[in-house]
Amino acid sequence: MRTARLVLEDGTVFTGRSVGACGLAAGEACFTTAMAGYEEAATDPSYVGQVLCFSYPLIGNYGVDSARMESEAVQARGIVMRRGRADWTAWLADQGVVALEEVDTRALVRRIRDQGALRCALGEAPAAQLHALALAEPPIDGRPLAIRVGASQPYSVGSGPRVTLLDLGCKRSIPERLAATGLEVLVVPGDWDADAILGTSPRAVLIGNGPGDPAALDVPVAAVRELLGAVPLFGICLGHQLVGLALGLGTFKLPFGHRGANHPVRDLRSGRVLVTVQNHGYAVSAGNGADVTHVSLNDGTVEGLAGEDFATVQFHPEAAPGPLDALPFFDRIAETCRNAPIFALS
Repeated sequence: MRTARLVLEDGTVFTGRSVGACGLAAGEACFTTAMAGYEEAATDPSYVGQVLCFSYPLIGNYGVDSARMESEAVQARGIVMRRGRADWTAWLADQGVVALEEVDTRALVRRIRDQGALRCALGEAPAAQLHALALAEPPIDGRPLAIRVGASQPYSVGSGPRVTLLDLGCKRSIPERLAATGLEVLVVPGDWDADAILGTSPRAVLIGNGPGDPAALDVPVAAVRELLGAVPLFGICLGHQLVGLALGLGTFKLPFGHRGANHPVRDLRSGRVLVTVQNHGYAVSAGNGADVTHVSLNDGTVEGLAGEDFATVQFHPEAAPGPLDALPFFDRIAETCRNAPIFALS
């Protein structure tokens, strides 16, 4: 038994057993309600800077398959579970990830829901040391985390009409899903400006998902603002938020975020309810400049925007894993690319 602890910034202590790598980790505590997709969740760049708690009590049921990874490595700072299967916890240890099991995850989730997002620290150390480490961790608010992840060099997936994807930490399955619709997906670094993006001669541009506070991303917001009206524009998750900011809308931090594979969203145009995959801690405020196309049925927050030549969704249409209700969003991008002229910097 390797006794370990997780300590929240408010001083609450959760005792468990260390099953990952030796060492300590700190970040913002969050939870996902998904019952599957643990490899995808741990490797999703949207979890940069966060400690991920799985609310489902048994994680690792179907082993580990590296083909399911959404990036090159585990992105979450730490992993917390009620119980983890041996193959899964051994993989976490090999990946160098601090991980705990035998934690009262129900109590931890309720604490986060009641108190809102909290910094934390975990590992094999006294509670006082972990508490100090949690308090020393900078809040995610105001940190441009997305600039540090994503592609450092452009690369292509698939063939066909070109969509250029601005990579701020997008999941691998997003360009793969787009390529499956018959498109060439040119993935470019997240710090590219509008001129560089238009210089790729795209039929459309997609702003992908990623971690952190969207309001801290001045350079991508400026790029999106210039792209609006110059090229058909789409956004997913963080991309949805950046489009909102470029339109003059505001963003705000959710009390405990939306993370899971069972979030109901109403499509206001069709009246249909979609069961969606979500992973975000911020939301867009409604306002002039865009039509709200989707809303969360859990808390009423904006889940989609549309206007002339742009459309966004807050949820993840690629799922990976999860329900495929929102998959037609990629068909819409593909149809736009097949029917649009080539947009190049003039």
